[in-house]
Amino acid sequence: MGKTLYLDCTCGISGDMTVAALLDLGAREEVLRATLDSLPVEGYEVKIGRVLKAGLDCCDFDVVLEPGFENHDHDMAYLHGQDGGHAHGHDHLHTHPHAHDHARGRSHPHHHAHAHRGPADIDAIIDAGEMTPRARALAHRIVDILAHAEAKAHGVPLDEVHFHEVGAVDSVVDIVSVAVAIDDLDIDRVIVPVLKDGRGTIRCEHGVIPVPVPATLNIVEAHGLPLSVCDVEGELVTPTGAAIVAALEAEHELPARFCVKAVGLGAGKRTYERPSLVRALIIEELSGEALDPTAGFQNAAGSTTPVPLGEPNPAESEPRPTIDAAMRGPIVRLECDIDDASGEVLAYAADRLREAGAREVHWVPIFTKKGRPAWQLQVIAAIEDAERLEGIIFAETTTIGIRRWLCDRTVLERTWTTVPTPLGEVRTKVVTLPDGSLRAMPEYEDVAAIARRERLPFQTVMNAARSSWSV
Repeated sequence: MGKTLYLDCTCGISGDMTVAALLDLGAREEVLRATLDSLPVEGYEVKIGRVLKAGLDCCDFDVVLEPGFENHDHDMAYLHGQDGGHAHGHDHLHTHPHAHDHARGRSHPHHHAHAHRGPADIDAIIDAGEMTPRARALAHRIVDILAHAEAKAHGVPLDEVHFHEVGAVDSVVDIVSVAVAIDDLDIDRVIVPVLKDGRGTIRCEHGVIPVPVPATLNIVEAHGLPLSVCDVEGELVTPTGAAIVAALEAEHELPARFCVKAVGLGAGKRTYERPSLVRALIIEELSGEALDPTAGFQNAAGSTTPVPLGEPNPAESEPRPTIDAAMRGPIVRLECDIDDASGEVLAYAADRLREAGAREVHWVPIFTKKGRPAWQLQVIAAIEDAERLEGIIFAETTTIGIRRWLCDRTVLERTWTTVPTPLGEVRTKVVTLPDGSLRAMPEYEDVAAIARRERLPFQTVMNAARSSWSV
């Protein structure tokens, strides 16, 4: 029986990121390399290693081209219009002579002959490789989706869409690698709730184009993929990433209850405010009946889907309470010690961090070396915000180093309601506890406003609000 794959594209998706995540998930490197060795393609080397992204240990899949084929893959200034020249990306097809092959920033040396391969040529390379019929069919689908998207973007017939010689090598490697890894993991169902892309512009061969790029939008439109644009300057979803999701015929709704069997993290090559990584999870849908209370159910960080931590007990007359809406997921804790900054500097830094999206900002009094009093800054943040918040800490404080931890947390379900009291309405937060009972906490600002207006003690108004609330 095949497995269900959940691709978390909160930070985008590209070909190399997907391959890396699938390898980290358990796809066998030896199977992948054997297939790549069988392809009639030369001029590259595949390197597989580990890198850190936002403090997370990720798999890195890198197609290294031979000398003379160097690229602007990591040159963020170039890709975003702060440099001159021509850039090409390897991560999708393009047309010739009007190419826009930008997605991972491949450049082509001017002295090199610009040979091109069309979709039929790439299909022939795929057919020559040693792989299962299922993997071969998936690779062909990805190429076909990319070709149609680029043909539409440039307004040319399908047979005029070409891979550039330099871009073709790593494009074919990524496409075939994804197909082989999906087959090796025995994936028969894929779920991708949303593709999260950036905004702004990125440089391609003949100029600067908007993000999401045309080819990606064409794939999203043609295949009904859900798309969301976040406030990050740059391209998070490449055409190949979108084509992979389309070729896999991904569903867009996560099961209401599921357990996680395996997790893989794949790193990208670019550096944006949001870490360049994709998460791949093998999940198993739960029916909600006769669940194992000892199972460590949890959902992926960033998902809003509730995950069960308890079960109905058939032996009891009443079902045992569960905390279905409790969510577990990783967050990042940033920490540094400061003994040479004024109170005004510290207060301003905390305000900046909260405004930038930090979940919590704490100043804790400590004693440092030689008995000097100092302050420890503790910032709790979402993984994707960690690098951006570190930049604020370095800019607004005197620290020269920041410690970073990945932490797990459990968050209970909470809802907001408005409680009528004899003194006026009070917003109240209601939390579901692990035993199924509820706890209410009146909103401080509402209670304080009534206390000032009525000239009553704060506790009097607070008690009235609690007394007025009922389950």
